[in-house]
Amino acid sequence: MLLSELTAGSVEDARDREKVLSLAAVMERAHSAPPALDALAALAPADHVKIIAEVKRASPSRGEMAEISDPAALALSYAAGGASAISVLTEERRFKGSLDDLDAVRSVVDIPVLRKDFIATEYQVYEARAHRADIVLLIVAALQQGELERLHELILSLGMTALVETHSANEVARAVDIGAALIGVNARDLDTFELDRDLFGRLADQIPGSTISVAESAVRTAADVAHYRAAGADVVLVGEALVTADPLVTMAGFLAS
Repeated sequence: MLLSELTAGSVEDARDREKVLSLAAVMERAHSAPPALDALAALAPADHVKIIAEVKRASPSRGEMAEISDPAALALSYAAGGASAISVLTEERRFKGSLDDLDAVRSVVDIPVLRKDFIATEYQVYEARAHRADIVLLIVAALQQGELERLHELILSLGMTALVETHSANEVARAVDIGAALIGVNARDLDTFELDRDLFGRLADQIPGSTISVAESAVRTAADVAHYRAAGADVVLVGEALVTADPLVTMAGFLAS
C-alpha cells in the first residue's frame, strides 16, 4: 500500500535525522520555540471560504509539478493573495519537500503554517514545533487509534493544531472520537490515486458543526472550490492548481467562489 510505504519512508528519514539531533535536543528546541499561532482562529468559519495554499513540488500521482526554487517567495505571494494558512510538504522522497522549505516559509509569513508529512512518531511532532509549525497533519488511515490519540494529544500539548485527515465515514468517526477540532476530507485515495470530488459532501454531515471542516484535493478551478463550499466546507486546501499557475490570479478566483 502506498500510504504505508510513504509513512515508513518518512519515519525512516526522521530516524536518520534523530541520529544527528537527538529526541531530547529536538524536544528542547520545540519547547523553546515561539508560541504557535492560533490556527483555529485563522481558519474559523466565515462568510467566505478560507484557503490553505500549499508549497508542493511533486506528488506520487502527478510526478514533478513545479521547481519552486524559492518557497519563501511563493508563500509570500499566497499570503498577499489572501491565504489563511500555508501548507508545506516536508516529505522528501516522493514530494521533494524538506524541513528547509518549512523554515523558509515560516521566516517570511505571519499566518499559520502546516507541516504536511506522514507523521507517525513523537519525534516528528516535536520536530514540527522545533521548526515553528503551527499545524501538523495526522492521517487517520496511517495510524492505529491509540497512536492517533497519543499524537493528537502531543500536538495540542505543544500549542499546535492537528489537521486530522480522513477518507471515509469510519475515519471521520475516529477523528471525532479524539476530539479533533480541524477535520479534513481528502478526495484522493492514497493507495489507488483515484479522486472522488463528492466524497466531502457525503461525509460533511458527520463532522460536528463546532468542528472546522477542510476539503482537500481535486481542486483545479474556482468551480471546484465553489463545489466544496456549497457542500459545507469551511476551508479548502489547494496545492497543484496554485503551483502550476499564477498564484495571485488563481487565489483571487478561488476566494471569490
